[in-house]
Amino acid sequence: MTNAMDTVRGCSRRARIGRAAILALLIGMVVVPGGCVRRRLNVRTNPPGALVYVDNQLIGTSPCAVDFTYYGTREIRLVKPGYEPLSINQPIPTSWYQFPPLDFISENLTPTKIRDNRTVIYDMQPQVIVPTHEIVERGEQLRRDTNPYPVQPAGATPPQ
Repeated sequence: MTNAMDTVRGCSRRARIGRAAILALLIGMVVVPGGCVRRRLNVRTNPPGALVYVDNQLIGTSPCAVDFTYYGTREIRLVKPGYEPLSINQPIPTSWYQFPPLDFISENLTPTKIRDNRTVIYDMQPQVIVPTHEIVERGEQLRRDTNPYPVQPAGATPPQ
């Protein structure tokens, strides 16, 4: 009978140790700050100094950076005097550790922060200045090409 009681006590002792270990693990997960993912988009231009808009929000003058929450395609617009404006739909693909169920672990259970830095670099082209007389000539040519009734000189009789 004593052996049976020791076995019962042993099981209950092991069960208590197991419950204590689980409780300690849960408390540790709450008390110890969990990891998280910091996503950052760095935008650089050549030459530097362009105004950078991401999804129609001004983020600064290049080189600059902005934090983001979701992956996907971002509209990046670059504006700099003396250079052609540039608009790009930039894809930002999801990292391998952000797919379910790994995303739960990387966002909540890793002991350190994960830094996901994405850098994009764009070359800007100098602005082409078209002479005024060339623009006027293009306009007049367009008018001639699209006008079904050409302008008649004063005093001329219209064709019949």
